[in-house]
Amino acid sequence: MRKVDAGTGDTGPAGSVRALDADDVSQALDLLEESRSNDGSESLDRAVDLEKAARALGNVELTLRARLVQADAIERQGHLAEATQIMWQVHDYAADHDRPRLLAGSHLGLSWAFRDIGDRASYLEHSVKAVDALDEGVPLTMRARYLMRLADALGESGSAEESRARYEQADRLAEEAGDVALRLRSLNNRAYGEYAAGDLDQAQETVGRLLEVSEQHAIPLLPQVWDTIGRLQLALGDHAAAVASARRALAENSHPATREITADAEFNLTLAAALRGLGDHDGAQEALDRCRETSELHGLRTWRALAEEEQSAIHAGRGDFESAFRSYKEFYALEKEMVSHEREAQARLQQAMFETSEARQEAARFQHESLRDPLTQLFNRRHVDQTLPGLIVDGRSRGLYVAAALIDLDHFKRVNDTFSHAVGDEVLVQVGALIDELADSIVLPASAFAARLGGEEFLLVVQAADRSGVVTLVEGLRRAVADHDWSRLTGNLPVTVSIGIATSRDDDTQSTLLSRADSLMYAAKHAGRNRSSVDQPG
Repeated sequence: MRKVDAGTGDTGPAGSVRALDADDVSQALDLLEESRSNDGSESLDRAVDLEKAARALGNVELTLRARLVQADAIERQGHLAEATQIMWQVHDYAADHDRPRLLAGSHLGLSWAFRDIGDRASYLEHSVKAVDALDEGVPLTMRARYLMRLADALGESGSAEESRARYEQADRLAEEAGDVALRLRSLNNRAYGEYAAGDLDQAQETVGRLLEVSEQHAIPLLPQVWDTIGRLQLALGDHAAAVASARRALAENSHPATREITADAEFNLTLAAALRGLGDHDGAQEALDRCRETSELHGLRTWRALAEEEQSAIHAGRGDFESAFRSYKEFYALEKEMVSHEREAQARLQQAMFETSEARQEAARFQHESLRDPLTQLFNRRHVDQTLPGLIVDGRSRGLYVAAALIDLDHFKRVNDTFSHAVGDEVLVQVGALIDELADSIVLPASAFAARLGGEEFLLVVQAADRSGVVTLVEGLRRAVADHDWSRLTGNLPVTVSIGIATSRDDDTQSTLLSRADSLMYAAKHAGRNRSSVDQPG
């Protein structure tokens, strides 16, 4: 018995991708995102082809959507570290570039990964974030799938009422969208959660709704759903009905195109327990032998251990208590071995997740350091080159000005020559702190940053609606530097700055804006230093 994943279905044969446009690729990815094939290999091949098509189109969003589908398939093949690395890469890009669909998809994928390593808190956290990241325009079926995932996580975390409410929301959205298959998956998962929590009456009511929807729309139930029903019937003591449901699960799983071979172990175990309940120990043994054979063939530790537990019960039902005891001892040993194996696997996966997280943090640290001046910790020229062009374009579209104030210390060579380079460095640090303090004090809708361009030259960039306000701020900075108590460092030698302030014009680029600020700064020096020079509106 189990929950149903996001679904099953044929996404089309893998292979080379013909020339596709963006709509073709998007629709193909929609199908892959809505379906999760059994081993993921077909999804992986198809997603790789779609990534190539998206790259050929130069479409970053579609490329990363294809990467997320690949990560999902890779994760289901057991390569969790590789999968989570892709998920985090997409997550970071989406967060930095305001791509809500990608952000939601990365959180959804990470929720699966954290569930696999037994981290229920992070599993729930990412399930919540996945739903929160969805924008208003997403398809109803997509929102329903994400809500179903959140409901699963809430149920497994013990929040039964919250889980039930999310399942109800998912069911309503799926019904409104006319997606009956999604409704059936949601109702199955809800019934499973209620069964697992011991709420058999509520689970029975949900199964009744599930059967009603299936019959109303003439859509056959998936094998996993029949097994869910069978297990619930077992718990309620209706063994005959459980036998019929388990056999239906096996029959529905026998179609070559959709068969999930490993599921036969689970379904035969349900059948064995149901037949034993009816007193048909021979039939139960035959079903159990098939379960054991499938489990051993495919290395299914869980079902192999549970088969020994059921074997013990069958022996006991025949009155062979000595054999029952031996089988139970075997079950206990297998279960202990399985728990040990799972703990080792989880430890390996947690280490892989930790290493992935550490790598991300290290990369973020290096990126941070690469954009900072090591002496003053202000931004550096690289940050200016990455940020200023975008601010100019953004300001133009929003009707805001970008002011570039180029700040140069006056007679700084005297400080180094008279005292020392160590004192000169300390002066640079303190001037940088005064500039940074000013930048931090500027509140929205304006924005600002401070940078050291090299030597004794600094830059203050301010995006604002009012030119005169910026000039007032920068003039206040000039006075703050001149009025600062420098006596501890430079004795009677004053420390002042000359500033050139250029404000953006309609045709400005970073180069033209900074060139004017540079000319104005030299104009201030030629005019006597310790002053500001401001350009005229273009």
